[in-house]
Amino acid sequence: MGADAVLVEVDGLAAAVALHARLVADPPRGVVDIVPAARTVLVRADPRALSSEGARAWIARAAATPADPPPPRAEIVVPVDYDGADLAETAGLLGMSPKALVARHERAAWSVAFTGFAPGFAYLVGDGWDLDVPRRAAPRTRVPAGSVALAGPFSGAYPRETPGGWQLIGTTDAVLFDPDADRPALLTPGAAVRFAATRPVSLGRGAIDAGPRAGGEGAQAPGSGIRVLATGARATFQDAGRPGRAAEGIARSGAADPPAWALANRLLGNRPDAAAIEVVLGGFRAVAERDLAVAVTGGWAPLTIDGRPCDPYVVHPWAAGAELRMDALVGGARAYVAVRGGWLAPAAAGSRSTDTLSGLGPAPVRAGDRVAAGDETAGAIPALPLHPWGLPPAATDAAPLEVPFVPGPRDDWITTASRRALAEAVWTVSAEADRIGIRLDGPPLERARTDELPSEGMLPGAIQVPPSGSPVVFGVDGPVTGGYPVVGVVTAAGRARLAQARPGDRVRLRPAAASPAEW
Repeated sequence: MGADAVLVEVDGLAAAVALHARLVADPPRGVVDIVPAARTVLVRADPRALSSEGARAWIARAAATPADPPPPRAEIVVPVDYDGADLAETAGLLGMSPKALVARHERAAWSVAFTGFAPGFAYLVGDGWDLDVPRRAAPRTRVPAGSVALAGPFSGAYPRETPGGWQLIGTTDAVLFDPDADRPALLTPGAAVRFAATRPVSLGRGAIDAGPRAGGEGAQAPGSGIRVLATGARATFQDAGRPGRAAEGIARSGAADPPAWALANRLLGNRPDAAAIEVVLGGFRAVAERDLAVAVTGGWAPLTIDGRPCDPYVVHPWAAGAELRMDALVGGARAYVAVRGGWLAPAAAGSRSTDTLSGLGPAPVRAGDRVAAGDETAGAIPALPLHPWGLPPAATDAAPLEVPFVPGPRDDWITTASRRALAEAVWTVSAEADRIGIRLDGPPLERARTDELPSEGMLPGAIQVPPSGSPVVFGVDGPVTGGYPVVGVVTAAGRARLAQARPGDRVRLRPAAASPAEW
């Protein structure tokens, strides 16, 4: 599954849970993520430390090794007030009373099979639970944090307010996800869980109005750095992200164009993981509150400091009281505003990145915010009197943006003609393009298989084909699991190019490992 991941398919959920337990017991150096799902395990590795062949050999040895009994784990007791808005209706669908459904839910010995959908959201399977609960016909746009729910063979609890289509049977006040904890997720794969009623069953009390939306509101903490005057379309803090947390349901996030972000830090002599401000389509303005050094990389826009024109990709002094002004980008889609020492945005789960899907991390930058500059430096500002730079590659009808990809694990889920179209067609970046994913408009891809694909691990660059036939390329904030077939995976270089693509840009997906004819 791409250059640095392997998707292992097994016979079913029990086999996936067992293989995951063997793999996490003794991972070799270089393994980044081990993500169990309904009948697969996704293994990501750093290719500099562990090759794809090495990862496959390790997985094969683990699969062939007789399973040892899992070590005992302390049972996690989740208190539940069985007052869910769907309790009575769900019980009726299953042909039982609400009290009988609650009793079954309490009696079952639950364990975490896998996580996904949102940070800390666990898919629990129950020993003694043989019910198959239909999802809601129309998902809710807002499910309150703490909702305990059922869907299919699974139970789960929503760590934060999100949309969702599961049947709500209760609520819990347990802290399911704490981004500041050493282990943010309460429920991780393999954990034993028991639900315990806090009061007798009471119908009709469950509220759907979750009140104020969780997280992400309000200005950043004051500090000595800059005062933001305007942010343009959107501005967020981004650093190296949160690699290695996918099994907890936490996406990698981080800079959408890693080379541009990393170059800004190198130009300033910063530590490699220092945070920058990622600005979408330009329009950013701020006033320095103390003397700073600044560099802007990525997309290109007319840039001035105190009214004087400045080049991108060059370190400039930014004196206290002077205004930095970035006009609309004329090339690319994302620019990175970095200062010497990085930005001191609040950290969550080990990163200052804003995850736009889950809401994890600092709030997006807003006009009026005061943002402090830090001291995350690695040395002096390098002497680079001549540093080559240029506009991000432009996409035109005559010369579409070339985006390399490799075949995906589910490429046989689309027809041979559709595989050829994926590699030969010129695609248009739709208006549905952000850090979560980019939908490409073009010839609809016909599915060779129409059955449902159980959820399996995802990664940035995965090219999914939903029933509409329009491929979607997952971004850095994309979910860690998904249920549509992945027919290709965009390479790291291709993901950086897509990060600078704008709605309306023309794109050609180029196979990096096979010619279009072989597809």
